[in-house]
Amino acid sequence: MSSDAAAHKPIHSLVLDTGPLIKNDPPANTLRAKAEQLYTLPCIISEIRDAATRARVETTLLPFITLRSPNTESIKVIRDFARRTGDLAVLSKPDIDVLALGYELECERNGGDWRLRKTPGQKGLNGKPNKPAEVEKTETETEKVEETLEKAVDNLTIENPVEQATVGESSQATEAKDTVAETVAEPESKDESTEVTATNTTEDTATAETQAGEKADETIETVEEASDGDASDDEGGWITPSNLKKHQAADTGATPSAPVQKTLQAAVLTSDYAMQNVALRMNLNLVAPSLARITHLKNWVLRCHGCFKITKEMNKQFCPSCGQPTLNRVSCSTDEHGNFKIHLKKNFQWNNRGNVYSVPKPVHGSANGRLPKNAGGKNGWGNNLILAEDQKEFTRAGEEQRRQRKKDIMDQDYLPDLLTGHRAGGGQKIRVGAGRNVNSKKKH
Repeated sequence: MSSDAAAHKPIHSLVLDTGPLIKNDPPANTLRAKAEQLYTLPCIISEIRDAATRARVETTLLPFITLRSPNTESIKVIRDFARRTGDLAVLSKPDIDVLALGYELECERNGGDWRLRKTPGQKGLNGKPNKPAEVEKTETETEKVEETLEKAVDNLTIENPVEQATVGESSQATEAKDTVAETVAEPESKDESTEVTATNTTEDTATAETQAGEKADETIETVEEASDGDASDDEGGWITPSNLKKHQAADTGATPSAPVQKTLQAAVLTSDYAMQNVALRMNLNLVAPSLARITHLKNWVLRCHGCFKITKEMNKQFCPSCGQPTLNRVSCSTDEHGNFKIHLKKNFQWNNRGNVYSVPKPVHGSANGRLPKNAGGKNGWGNNLILAEDQKEFTRAGEEQRRQRKKDIMDQDYLPDLLTGHRAGGGQKIRVGAGRNVNSKKKH
């Protein structure tokens, strides 16, 4: 094996997500051996909380990783595409940024987004690969040569062999007519001699026909033998799709070249199923750890478990019809006839956690803003519960969330979440009800 083949790496630019880095799957040595350049986001490194894992990543991988953030245009493309597939609600900001960086590198390495898709239902790709300038120049020269040859062929004058054959046949027919006329003009007294001559002529004709038939049979046998020999000789020389390259190489006197080693110009490494769904629907190159790759692509909608209404607004937390927080994320599909179908779990059981005990009674406030000691139940789990969309607590939480998004990072009083320790959940949704763990000892 040559040194070039040994040094070949199947991936040029690889974008890393948090999951494979934390699990060390694949290992750092494998990543460096398979990719020319490794990319990730600054926020991905900050998501690693474990001290041992952070030390391992900073020692083995960080010196070989290029930290880069995507531009706003790439982020917008990914957000719009994820909104169409229904995955935007479960994708966090770092997840969107990782996909956006992969999309940006894909466009840079391949000269545009011609091999991607703009919508989830798009059957083909956006376009065709851009041809190099040398290939276009060669095609132009070939077209010019073909046009010149066509003009030269049109100017040539070819004599018509059919006319010559017609002239020869007409002269032979004239001679035959003259011979017949002379025979008819002879006296009738020469009937005996005519009969003798006709008899001799008939015998000569029969002999000639017999000899010609024997010669024809010999010729046919010879041709059949030759054709049989040719067929036996050519049995091993037929050109088929399997040996076409071999025959072409033999004609040109060259040996068949080695198989071309393909290289992925840009790829994304992640174990998140929602990110994999968006990447594969967009036709981004996906590299997944072992046994962590999805096999079916899906679209998602929200279905109310109470009134069975369906909505495609994936950012909703309450049903638009009945107003209850009973929306479930379910997969859907549309067949070739336009029939919409949703796919439900076979034995789905609604989670009744938190419904054993009643919601604590509301307690009035005080002038200093403090609540009584036992207000809101044990550990205060029932304080400021959000149970409906039109509650003032829900409205205030939405306004506070929008205010947090509009923070100016250049403000002198601004502190990033990395320093404050604030961590937002997936999609940064407002907590509805008591939360997942109702009996938690921590104050929410």
